[in-house]
Amino acid sequence: MTFDLFSALVIFAAISAYTPGPNNTLLMASGINFGYRRTLPLVLGVCIGFPLMIACVGLGLGKIFVAFPMIYTVLKYAGAAYMVWLAWKIASSVPSLNQKTKVSYPMTFLQGAAFQWVNPKGWVMAVTSLSTYTVAAHYYTGVAAITAVYVLMGFTSASAWALFGMALKQVMSDPRWFRVINGILALLLIVSLIPMLWH
Repeated sequence: MTFDLFSALVIFAAISAYTPGPNNTLLMASGINFGYRRTLPLVLGVCIGFPLMIACVGLGLGKIFVAFPMIYTVLKYAGAAYMVWLAWKIASSVPSLNQKTKVSYPMTFLQGAAFQWVNPKGWVMAVTSLSTYTVAAHYYTGVAAITAVYVLMGFTSASAWALFGMALKQVMSDPRWFRVINGILALLLIVSLIPMLWH
């Protein structure tokens, strides 16, 4: 991979990782409701799970979806249903501050990693990265480079969104604000489904 191509990849990865999407919406919501320390397993799930998905797609899993498009269709709608459920969980959650009994829990590492497979923005990022920033002569080196870049970008962006959510929690002490913010985040998660369901 040339320096110019690698530089373009880093810029693309930074923009795609830091801009709003389902991952960042969930991370922000978790930061608001649980703080950074309890959100860290989700942060790690995102920053490991997405590069792992890129590696799997780059090493041939994408060919299965081409050969058997029904698998992709089932995955797409199952993922949409899961994201609607997550949106409901976000909208109905309450701040854990000052609660004697916690009634909800942040997503785990495995849940965060598995979520990448139903994240429509993730699929667009993976396919775009692999088709744009690899060259045939050094394809597997390109896949490895893309995977490594997204490990770094994934951790920094996921941490930033979780910390931003935690900062909002510290600012918003009124439970009504938590309900409003969680409602907005849930709505954004639902809206993020629209591009996926149209294709």
